[in-house]
Amino acid sequence: MKRPRPIPKTRSSPPPPPTPPKTLRRSAATPTLVQLPSTKLGTPIFNAKYASTWAPLNLSQSELSLPLTFPTGQTFRWKQTGPLQYTGTLGPHLISLKHHGDPTGDVYYCIHRTPSESTAKSVLLDFLNANVSLVSLWDEFSASDPRFVELARHLPGARVLRQEPLECLIQFLCSSNNNIARITKMVDLVSSPGNYLGTVEGLEFHEFPSLDILATVTEQQLREAGFGYRAKYIIGTVDALQLKPGGGAEWLASLRKLDLHAVIDALCTLPGVGPKVAACIALFSLDQHHAIPVDRHVWQIATRHLLPELAGARLTPKLCSCVADAFVSKYGKYAGWAQTLLFIAELPSQKAILPLELWTIKENKSAKKKDKEAHGGNQSYI
Repeated sequence: MKRPRPIPKTRSSPPPPPTPPKTLRRSAATPTLVQLPSTKLGTPIFNAKYASTWAPLNLSQSELSLPLTFPTGQTFRWKQTGPLQYTGTLGPHLISLKHHGDPTGDVYYCIHRTPSESTAKSVLLDFLNANVSLVSLWDEFSASDPRFVELARHLPGARVLRQEPLECLIQFLCSSNNNIARITKMVDLVSSPGNYLGTVEGLEFHEFPSLDILATVTEQQLREAGFGYRAKYIIGTVDALQLKPGGGAEWLASLRKLDLHAVIDALCTLPGVGPKVAACIALFSLDQHHAIPVDRHVWQIATRHLLPELAGARLTPKLCSCVADAFVSKYGKYAGWAQTLLFIAELPSQKAILPLELWTIKENKSAKKKDKEAHGGNQSYI
């Protein structure tokens, strides 16, 4: 690991705007969108390594664990840029978060680039759902579920994010039948036409493209970049959003005011969006805290702990509804947050630190091999 350089004194004038990075190289494993439009021309290179002032975010590790929040399938645009550090963009703001000292340390933040520091911090707290007390929720869940007490003790700080709806929607269109590593590569490619905001520890960061910019991308470009059938759904959804009265971004944001069933129904009118993808978008961007994305992992959790009478049954849309209702019945209006922790507890990286008696899914070797081949060793919500 390179030794950090001394932090220069803060200049009174704002840093110059960034310049475009070099075009991503095409490889067999990660094809590159070489023809996507760009809004990053004519700006000088900005390396965020030289503009790092850290400040406490006033969130303890029990309220926010970065390793249990960012690389667990909620978002695919925040990158690990240090042992306990993650970096991402929120609109035009380039921000890093890290635990101070060790994994149990409080969370600090660094705003690398922003039009307004006060706005950047406000946007960051909103993105982190910082107005929700995770400790209070964990106490409520633990009162109704003894197993949750132990999971929360081993896995504190797993927080649900509040993402921009368009950004969340496009990410989860990339996630269908996919693994976290490949989803991340696809999302990086979709993001590349957005404004280049800077480089942190060798990783380039772009503002997520607006709907107008996404509308200039063609299905053929996405197919050539390896998106497969997802290309049709992404382009179809962008086209559908373009036709929404008042604009697609505004239409998506308006869904935050509706009840969950209306949100799911509205999202399912978009190409490529089914109930599972819709539930993810609802939970992670539309304030539907009791939305339950049901995949086979959540199904296994439910049949072991909530609906044992359904063990061995084949998962159907009707049973998906039963699972969602069971979670809400047990955990209440923030059931989606409880389900998120239970899902994270099934990730291989987290299972390794849990006592064996807390494992929900015990698979034989052939099942593990099949799952690894299908998911590349990573699970996503879809």
